[in-house]
Amino acid sequence: MARDVLKAVAGQDYDVVSIGYPGPVSNGRPAVEPHNLGAGWVRFDYKKAFGKPVKVVNDAAMQALGSYQGGRMLYLGLGTGLGSAFVGDGTVEPLELAHLPYRKNRTYEDYLGLRGLKRLGRKKWQQHVEKVVELLKHGLQADYVMLGGGQTKKLKGLPKGVRLGTNAHAILGGLRLWDPSAALPAGGGGKERPPRVP
Repeated sequence: MARDVLKAVAGQDYDVVSIGYPGPVSNGRPAVEPHNLGAGWVRFDYKKAFGKPVKVVNDAAMQALGSYQGGRMLYLGLGTGLGSAFVGDGTVEPLELAHLPYRKNRTYEDYLGLRGLKRLGRKKWQQHVEKVVELLKHGLQADYVMLGGGQTKKLKGLPKGVRLGTNAHAILGGLRLWDPSAALPAGGGGKERPPRVP
């Protein structure tokens, strides 16, 4: 991954690196190897590989950081798996909801991730997405839910209080790791407080 990224940015000037990691992060490092990627992440020396200061956060937390528009926000990433993070009063908290039990000895990820979409079909998958969004929104007392990830393009309509994010939010989240006031969302009037990363 590092080698391919270095090739992609060859000749470009950058000062720092932000990495969104698909799993738990502890003390700025991957805590365990990822469920849906190859191994080698936990002991890797990112600073040495990139030759710049590096911050690693959970990928859903990075997406949430860039998606945040004030208030209490739940972020759910519908991708290969299920990413999750919560922003309350401007503080980002990564969550690990994907592997919690949901139904019939299966997890939230088994229903809302790519496996669920393939197993259930688009219509039933969307019904579960809507049900889980409603359960978690009320359970976490979120003002709104931001959905991101590659599977969101398969959704036909959104429930009330749900917004769609884009990959650009992850880029903004990476910028906000270094500068919390970076590019606040348009239309917010600058009233929302910049998010804080724990």
